[in-house]
Amino acid sequence: MATKLSTFFFGADCHGLNGNKFNTRLAVRYPRLLPIYCKMRPRNLSSQSSQHKRQQEKKFSPERTPMDGEIQSNDDESSEIQISTENRISNTDQGTTSHADDDTTITVKNIDLVDFNSSSLLAENSLMDKANHGEQLLKVQLEDLIGMIRNSERNILLLNQARVRALQDLDKVLGEKEALQGEMNILQMRLAETDARIKVATQEKIHVEILEGQLEKLKKELSERVGTEGSATSAYNNENDILNDRTLQSHVNQFSSLSEELSSLRMENVSLKNDISLLKAELSNVEETDERVLTLEKERSSLLANLKELESRVAIAQDDVSKLSMLKSECKDLWEKIGILQGLLKKATKQADQAISVLQENHDLRMKVDRLEETLGEVDAYRLSSERLVQYNDLMQQKIRILEERLQRSDQEIHSHVQLYQESMKEFQDILNSLIEESKERASNEPVDDMPWEFWSHLLLIVDGCLLEKKISSKDAKLLREMAWKRDGRIRDAYLACKDKNEGEVVKAFLGLITSPKHPGFHIIHIAAEMAPVAKVGGLGDVVTGLSKALQKKGHLVEIVLPKYDCMQYERIGDLRVLDVIVESYFDGQLFKNKVWVGTIEGLPVYFIEPHHPDKFFWRGQFYGERDDFKRFSFFSRAALELILQADKKPDIIHCHDWQTAFIAPLYWDLYVHKGLNSARICFTCHNFEYQGTAHASDLASCGLDVHLNRPDRMQDNSAHDKVNPVKGAVVFSNIVTTVSPTYAQEVRTAEGGKGLHTTLSSHSRKFVGILNGIDTDAWNPATDAFIKVQYNADDLQGKVENKEAIRKHLGLSSENSRQPLVGCITRLVPQKGVHLIRHAIYRTLELGGQFILLGSSPVSHIQSEFEGIANHFQSHPHIRLILKYDEALSHSIYAASDMFIIPSIFEPCGLTQMIAMRYGSVPIVRKTGGLNDSVFDIDDDTIPLQFRNGFTFLTPDEQGVNSALERAFNHYTNNSENWQQLVEKDMAIDFSWDSSASQYEELYAKSVARARTAANRT
Repeated sequence: MATKLSTFFFGADCHGLNGNKFNTRLAVRYPRLLPIYCKMRPRNLSSQSSQHKRQQEKKFSPERTPMDGEIQSNDDESSEIQISTENRISNTDQGTTSHADDDTTITVKNIDLVDFNSSSLLAENSLMDKANHGEQLLKVQLEDLIGMIRNSERNILLLNQARVRALQDLDKVLGEKEALQGEMNILQMRLAETDARIKVATQEKIHVEILEGQLEKLKKELSERVGTEGSATSAYNNENDILNDRTLQSHVNQFSSLSEELSSLRMENVSLKNDISLLKAELSNVEETDERVLTLEKERSSLLANLKELESRVAIAQDDVSKLSMLKSECKDLWEKIGILQGLLKKATKQADQAISVLQENHDLRMKVDRLEETLGEVDAYRLSSERLVQYNDLMQQKIRILEERLQRSDQEIHSHVQLYQESMKEFQDILNSLIEESKERASNEPVDDMPWEFWSHLLLIVDGCLLEKKISSKDAKLLREMAWKRDGRIRDAYLACKDKNEGEVVKAFLGLITSPKHPGFHIIHIAAEMAPVAKVGGLGDVVTGLSKALQKKGHLVEIVLPKYDCMQYERIGDLRVLDVIVESYFDGQLFKNKVWVGTIEGLPVYFIEPHHPDKFFWRGQFYGERDDFKRFSFFSRAALELILQADKKPDIIHCHDWQTAFIAPLYWDLYVHKGLNSARICFTCHNFEYQGTAHASDLASCGLDVHLNRPDRMQDNSAHDKVNPVKGAVVFSNIVTTVSPTYAQEVRTAEGGKGLHTTLSSHSRKFVGILNGIDTDAWNPATDAFIKVQYNADDLQGKVENKEAIRKHLGLSSENSRQPLVGCITRLVPQKGVHLIRHAIYRTLELGGQFILLGSSPVSHIQSEFEGIANHFQSHPHIRLILKYDEALSHSIYAASDMFIIPSIFEPCGLTQMIAMRYGSVPIVRKTGGLNDSVFDIDDDTIPLQFRNGFTFLTPDEQGVNSALERAFNHYTNNSENWQQLVEKDMAIDFSWDSSASQYEELYAKSVARARTAANRT
């Protein structure tokens, strides 16, 4: 039995007496009823006598019919309800009966009633027509709903009949299943008995075969003895033969009976096997019947659920019938109101006609009044003309007298203005003279630019040296420091005048210049482990130097404190000398002495701290990588703060970098603020969160920090609670926390990029910001670079071609094709830089027909060994060269010679090589991460404005990503030479100087210092 009921809706939109609109909508949807299928397969039961009962087959197969229901949505003015009901019932025993109800569509128009007012009476006729039509539709709708209810009752009856038949079939199936199960149990018992009997017969057969073998042996023995024994034995033999014959005869009889029994058993076994096969077939039929029974049960439950739902919906339909009756009563009320409105409309029409006639009469009267007023005006004009002439003469006489009085007053005012003008001219001359004097004085105080920054830094170091050696007071040192800071021409002249004299004369001349100059900017002290070019491992050294020089050019006093390594490039330090002063600092429970050296690096004043510690912390032949790095740099951080304290410096900003000087922040706030060093705000910059310098918590006590800082909200490492994390401590204790690019600042706040510190950075996100690094455009300038063969600029790229030719000759590469693209790569070979992608890029460049130069080394032994093998393989190759060391001069030449520059970093906090490459006209090929994503934009990316596209990028850190970017770059270089040259010129024109970055740091410094001063004023 299959039954299909469609969906029907009932809706009505009406307005109440107050004009409010209400909506009553009934939605009933009958789901498709599951079809019921019941079929009994014939059963065949066989026993030992092969007599089985046959049962008749029963089959009940209804047809499934599709259900079509269509719902039309109502618009703003009407609601259309389409009711489609179709029932089809099929039965194989009784035939097929089909009931189909024609689709009925009822459209009910909304009746809108509004409050009565005099301006809307003319619309009532159309409202009456709508009401008549609405009543007719409601009658039709009520009759159709009654028909649907009858159809629903008829469907319920059919469902109940189908349910009864399904239950009867289910009972029969269950009975047959029980009978089959009993017969199967009996056959299984008989099968077990037959197996036992077969086993016994088999054992007896084996015993008979053994006896036959023994009999044969006895016969052989007897035949052998006949020839050798005499007559005495013949009698014995005869007797023995008789016995043997009897025994043999008995065994033969027994064997024949066993054989007969065995054959009968075999026949019975064959019949049992046949019965078993029949039972198995019947069992499979029973299993299929069980499955169908389960299906019937599921369909029965579905039918019950559908029946309940249908009953509930019939109840809802009955409720809607009651609502229809209510609507009819409301419709009658509306008719009555319409009658009232018609009466009011008639009255209003009469009143309007009367009002129109009155208005017309008023208009005629108004026109008559206007004509009378015009006539009276003309009469008054003639009457008043003579009086106005008399008044006009009197008025003219008065005006003449007033003019004479004003003329006298104007003469007096002119005389007074002349006197004021003479006085103002005298005053102006006095002001002009004073301005001339002030301009002369200001000119003498303005910074002079005729001396290099090294000169002014040297003066600052002289002043600080005199202070540390107690030759001048801290107050005098502060004033002299500010004069040097301002580049005051007077202190320059005084120093040049006393340059050849002794130091006492210089101090005396300086003290004679002391005035009260105005503070020009911030006093900033950088404390770092690197500074280019004298102590450089990575980008940290470039940042410290570049940022300090940019801040110095903006008028700030910038000083740097470094460890005095034994492996520094001392030849690049100007005026290096040791001060006659010893700074003592605490470490491991005692005070250690430190020598202080001063010098200038690229015009910046630098202090070098040389510890007198038995472990010789900075006399190791290398900057990093020692087992006691935690102790080395925690000692240096405390010694640097002790130097600032004993030199009586009052910096506005102390800027520390990376984990090596991250100890500065907790040391400052935990110890040195209480010692009087409290003028500064702490800025911490982390250049790479991969390196955090974690150590055991007990090591923290060596520099004087309390172990109580090993807390989750202080310095305790987020991954190992028995360790402290200097970077985390700097993030917590610093007033400003920065990293080296905006994208990297976002990446480190994730679990993957933060290396365990993402939660700490997120909780301190208000003071955490990413600022893209710049490059030193003076050091990296192809127009003035002394390391390259030919200087060039964006307007003259011929020099780049010559540099390419020069490096090919220098490294022994082929020069046959001047247009052959050259790919450069300068990097540390560490996993962060994507060494596997660099290796792949070498071979892929060769496949694409290009040349590749790699400059760099690895601190990881197996990576260094791997690339040494690659270098040996390409040792004499005409297109590939690997130089596994760092060479400053060669790096400049590679930048100048390469057409493309590849940087496939897995992650890159900022990266300076892509900026330097573009500065030298080498188009970058980079992965979109960190600072690379902030500085390189793909030329094929339509989401980026055309003027900002400057290179080739890829996202996935795999070989396919490298291949895609390399192939696009080679195709662009080969097929679009003119566009490539424009791209090179555009890259060389991009401003990657420190000026913009320094301005952002300057703004951060200013805000932090202002907050500190505001807080101090409040207290």
